[in-house]
Amino acid sequence: MSTPYPFTAVVGQDDLRLALLLNAVSPAVGGVLVRGEKGTAKSTAVRALSALLPEVEVVVGCRFSCAPGAPDPACPDGPHETGPGSSRPARVVELPVGASEDRLVGALDIERALAEGVKAFEPGLLADANRGVLYVDEVNLLHDHLVDLLLDAAAMGSSYVEREGVSVRHAARFLLVGTMNPEEGELRPQLLDRFGLTVEVAASREPDLRVEVVRRRLAYDDDPAAFAARWADEENALRARVVAARALLPEVRLGDAALRQIAATCAAFEVDGMRADIVMARTATALAAWAGRTVVLAEDVRQAALLALPHRRRRNPFDAPGLDEEKLDDTLEEFGGGDDTPEDDPDPDGPGGGGQPPQDGPEGPQDGPVDAAEAPARPEEPAQPEEGQGGRPAGSGEQSAVRAAEPFRTKMLSVPGLGEGAAGRRSRARTDHGRTTGSRRPRGALTKLHLAATVQAAAPHQRARGRSGRGLVVRRDDLRQATREGREGNLVLFVVDASGSMAARQRMSAVKGAVLSLLLDAYQRRDKVGLITFRGKDATVALPPTSSVDAAAVRLETLPTGGRTPLSAGLLKAHDVLRVERMRDPARRPLLVVVTDGRATGGPDPVALGTRAARLHAAEGTASVVVDCESGPVRLGLAGALAGELGGTAVTLDELRADSIAGLVRDVQGASGAHRRVA
Repeated sequence: MSTPYPFTAVVGQDDLRLALLLNAVSPAVGGVLVRGEKGTAKSTAVRALSALLPEVEVVVGCRFSCAPGAPDPACPDGPHETGPGSSRPARVVELPVGASEDRLVGALDIERALAEGVKAFEPGLLADANRGVLYVDEVNLLHDHLVDLLLDAAAMGSSYVEREGVSVRHAARFLLVGTMNPEEGELRPQLLDRFGLTVEVAASREPDLRVEVVRRRLAYDDDPAAFAARWADEENALRARVVAARALLPEVRLGDAALRQIAATCAAFEVDGMRADIVMARTATALAAWAGRTVVLAEDVRQAALLALPHRRRRNPFDAPGLDEEKLDDTLEEFGGGDDTPEDDPDPDGPGGGGQPPQDGPEGPQDGPVDAAEAPARPEEPAQPEEGQGGRPAGSGEQSAVRAAEPFRTKMLSVPGLGEGAAGRRSRARTDHGRTTGSRRPRGALTKLHLAATVQAAAPHQRARGRSGRGLVVRRDDLRQATREGREGNLVLFVVDASGSMAARQRMSAVKGAVLSLLLDAYQRRDKVGLITFRGKDATVALPPTSSVDAAAVRLETLPTGGRTPLSAGLLKAHDVLRVERMRDPARRPLLVVVTDGRATGGPDPVALGTRAARLHAAEGTASVVVDCESGPVRLGLAGALAGELGGTAVTLDELRADSIAGLVRDVQGASGAHRRVA
């Protein structure tokens, strides 16, 4: 077994370390979501936490980690008698992004269940994580059906496995810890709210700290055991402090003044539901215990708010997480009357004072040193170009970026036919989840039994197999896998006209609002998105295909306009991007969304070039839709003609709205002429 990187050697990520330690002190806090760029020691810190957790008392031989003093009466390995058990280290169980449902919740032996009538159950990761930590790296990339199972288990503290009338239930109480890179997409709001705390991490830009990162990582890689031994005293001291804080936790008093501050803060930041209040109360209590106090102070409430509220105040995926600290301080001051003060408050500079963990230097990253060239800068507000007369930038023919109009709910655009891509919520597809449409012989392990088809296959052979009792004699060849139809996520590639013909500020604002609305729809339907813009003489890939729709929204917001309309360049660039994506992920079907008024200017015969480029997409059967941005009393219908060449369909900005009366039924067509309703 490899030696883990010591937790106390991970320094420089104060909020991350504190959030993990608070959960070690009080698992009721509800877990941690760690957001940050690659190479910032997210996974290293989480894996190192297991060495600091107190040992767990379990019933000997129980695969579900029942407590000896209060065993689960419904445990599949039970019933257990109360009595002495055995101790083992707390587990940090990792859930891979590509795990199957059976690996997460466990698997039933369907053949034995049918033939022998026994519940032969093989526990999954939820059982392994009971009374421990369930760690999901890249949690934002987890498939929707696994997210649903996690939500159910986290809400009920139990895992239910239901398979064709055979059911198993077992306890599944775990500390949920997830790490993610926001560049790869955001989490569903339901799962986001299940994490008690959230922290943002980033690599330090201080050269001295980065040097120490490299030094420690190289020392660890050269001799992990010797490196861990050098930090053994610090690890033991921190472990002892966790144990002491756990013992003190029941004595911590959460006074009415602190409760008023918690309630007022949650109300001021307009968080949904009551979970935030409860998490803040538990976090503030854990902070007091961690500091060696028995009374919760205003400083504990403030720190709890900074950890528990940022991810709960987001209203859509394009909102950056965070908290207005000035507003927080004003709220705490307004409702801070009558703070409880402990009589024997320890020295704030001593070992028990303050909520931060010990500081020892920079963090040790998981996969080697963080290189400054590899660390992406955080997106900032675009610098507005200096304007000349008429609102145009001085010395340039382009206009500065305009803000997008308010997004709206759009009609659903889907790809025709039946796909087999990643699970999502857009187009029809053969999936592991959805309505049952038929059966087939299983390829590999049986995952979804089609009971009627299995019985039908086994019934003719009962006499030959010597059946004498009531039980059905079932063999492996009789088993049938259910085929199901659900929805898949697609690659939605936006090709946006940013030329001079679109440059009217009111029009471009409406266009950006429409694209932003489609991006929000893509987020909800679990699509990948890409963004291509064309203006002047060429087209640019503003955002390569990614799961991060908020990154696409940032690129869209800063998009300038002006110049000629190289329509063919935009379509050809889209053709190149789709060709590469088909090689990377052939199962994910694309949907091309061209946002333009249909005009083509610049170069020799631009209209003919645009037509030929459109026919390339039609020849490959790419499903497409043209969002017609033409306005005014006189309309040329060029966007409709472009849609015809693409083999797709055209919708106006008004028809794109889900609540519009115009265009209640529209089709997104592939080159084969297949139709799908847009409604």
